[in-house]
Parts: sequence; structure tokens; C-alpha cells
Amino acid sequence: MNAPTPTSDPSADAAASLLQLRGITVSYGKNEPVLNGLDMSVRAGEVYGLLGLNGAGKSTLMSTVLGLIPYSGEISIAGRPWSVADLDRIGASINGPAFYPQLSATDNLKVHAHLTGTDKHRIAEVLDMVGLHAGNKRARAFSTGMKVRLSLAMALLTDPDIVLLDEPTNGLDPEAIVGLRTLLRNLAASGKAVVVSSHQLGEVEKSVDHLGVLAGGRLVYEGPLTDFAAAGQSLEQAFFAAVGVAR
Repeated sequence: MNAPTPTSDPSADAAASLLQLRGITVSYGKNEPVLNGLDMSVRAGEVYGLLGLNGAGKSTLMSTVLGLIPYSGEISIAGRPWSVADLDRIGASINGPAFYPQLSATDNLKVHAHLTGTDKHRIAEVLDMVGLHAGNKRARAFSTGMKVRLSLAMALLTDPDIVLLDEPTNGLDPEAIVGLRTLLRNLAASGKAVVVSSHQLGEVEKSVDHLGVLAGGRLVYEGPLTDFAAAGQSLEQAFFAAVGVAR
């Protein structure tokens, strides 16, 4: 069975999108572009799952939205061209947790609050949101799952409109994964645009509304999760068909 063709029209989605990418190309040196004329549209109130094989460019895409990588093309936030000021509207956890290991979770968040001009009263709220109840424990002693939760708390501290999470379930136990699923839904319900990259197809199927499948530097599918797999296909079968991998 064939995977469905992309359903999104960039021009039609532009007005409704909180995050819009058009014709994004990213290259490293003389190598083939990692992203090659990519179009993508994420709406407020949506959990958007970004799927792709290892090396497809998922992390590169998120880094590009954050202004960390040179690119050609257009990025718009709420219908306006991206600017450095828009970083205040974006919270992200990419390329693994990043924090000061000698500081506690609370102190790490205090530093982040100071750097971003965020009210420190929000620290307790985000620690509770991500289920991290060891705020006074030094981060170097954290388990992998606790480090992931701290990274999530830092991403959410500024109450961003757009949330970018790269493989957020890595290192989480089953109970924490269920909690993360609820958190993503709550963030979307509050009007945020949430983008989650993952290679765990089963979790994607339970967590997202909208799906983008990245292969060859472009989205080979973008549309509702429910429209991705043809009748009788599993998500896994549809994914491998979409990226051109025989199974």
C-alpha cells in the first residue's frame, strides 16, 4: 500500500499557522543539503509529531527555527518574519539536556529566569508541571529521566507560545511518558504550538494530532495523523513506505 501524499498547502496554511517554514534549505559545506526546500506549518493548539530516520534532519530543523544554523528560505512566527525577538516566544529542549550540573534544579531555573527576564515565581509551577520534585538536589546526581524533566522545565519556564522538544521521551520510564503525554495535550489545549520529534512510533500515535514525515530534506507527508496510514496499514508500515524503506 502507498502512503498518502502530502495534504498541506503552505499558502493556505500561512494565515492560520503560528510557526510557518517555506523553502528552508540548510547545507553543511559542500555536502547534500540536510533540509532542501522544506515547507512546514504548525498551528496553535496542535501537537505536531516530526518523524524521520536517524540523520533525516529533525534536530537540524529545530535548531534552524531557533536561529542556531544559517539557512535560506522564510520562517514566520504568527504571520510575521522571524526575528531574534521571537526567541522569547519559543521554548526548546534539543540535543539533550543542558544545565549547570553543580546547581540544583531550582537554581538552574533561577539562572534561566534571570537570563530571560522571567518571573521566578514560575519556577515552582514548571517543576510541578514536569513532575520534578527534587528541586534542591544537585543536577549532577539526577537520573537520566530527571535530567530530561529539568530540560523540559527550562523549555517551559518562559511560558512560550511555541514549544520544540527533540526526543523528549528518551530516558523516561513508562509512568513519566504517560505524564509527558498529558503535559503535551495540556500545552496544546492552552493554545501553544507543540512540536515533538521522535522515533518511537507507538508513542507518536498516542500523543500527536498532526504529523510531518521528513525524508530527503523535505516533508514527504504533512497532515492529520488519522489520514497518514491507508486502510489496513499500521503507522510503522505507512512510515517506512513514506521514507522509501522496504520492510
